[in-house]
Amino acid sequence: MPRIEEFAHAGATMIAERRGQGDRVYVLVHGIGMGRTVFADLARQLAPHPGDGEVIALDLPGYGDAPEPARVLTIERMADLVAAYLRARVGVPTVVVGHSMGAQIALEVAVRHPEVVDRIVLVGPTVDPSARTAPKQLWRLLRDIAVESPRVIVLGAREYVHAGPRIRAKFRAMLAHRPEDVLARAHVPALVLRGEDDLVAPQDWCARVAENLPDGRLAEVPDHGHETMIRDAARAARLIRTFAGEA
Repeated sequence: MPRIEEFAHAGATMIAERRGQGDRVYVLVHGIGMGRTVFADLARQLAPHPGDGEVIALDLPGYGDAPEPARVLTIERMADLVAAYLRARVGVPTVVVGHSMGAQIALEVAVRHPEVVDRIVLVGPTVDPSARTAPKQLWRLLRDIAVESPRVIVLGAREYVHAGPRIRAKFRAMLAHRPEDVLARAHVPALVLRGEDDLVAPQDWCARVAENLPDGRLAEVPDHGHETMIRDAARAARLIRTFAGEA
C-alpha cells in the first residue's frame, strides 16, 4: 500500500506518495497543471517487484491534493522545497525524474542541491526558448494532446481543474525560468527523454539540452508524444531503469 505524507517548508506544503522499497529511490515531479496521479503507471513500471526500489510521486504546492501556497512559487523555490523534503525524509541521493515543467525543477534540484541527487531524468523538458510565451506553449500542448489517448485527456483535464484559478500565474512562473542558463551547472548524470512525436519539447531543443549538460544523453520513445510517461509508460520506464542502474 502507498504511504501518503505531507511536508511543509518555508510556507509551502506538498504531498508525497511513497511505494515500494529498495536501494534505488525514484522521485517523480509532475508538470504544469498536473499532479502525482498521472504517474500511476510509471510508478508501477519503475518498481514492478518487491525490492526493486522506492518510488515517490509528488504533488507540488497548489497541484493535486497539495494546498495553494500564499504566493505562487518560482521554479527555484519549488526545487528548494523538493530538496528540503529529500533531505529530511529520504536521506539518500535519489533519481529525480521531472516531466515537462517538472524537468525544470529536477534540473534546479541538481544545480542547487546536488547532495540529494544521484542523477536526473528530464522528460519532455520545457521551456524551449523559441516558444517562451504562454500562447505558443498552450498551442503546442493542445496540438500534442489532440492525438493522445482518451485516458491521457481525461487525466490531464482533471488535474488542470485541481490546479485552480491561479494557473495563469503558475504558467508565468514556468516561463520566467531559463533552463538553458543553468544546464552547465548540473554536474550529475542526466538523461533527456522525449516522445518521438513530442510537439511541446522538439527534438532540436532536447538535443541542445543534452549537449549542454556536463554528463547528458538523449533518448526517444517511438510513437509517443509529450505525455510519454502517462500513456503506456513501460518503454519510458525501461529507459529510466537502465539509466538509473548505470555504474
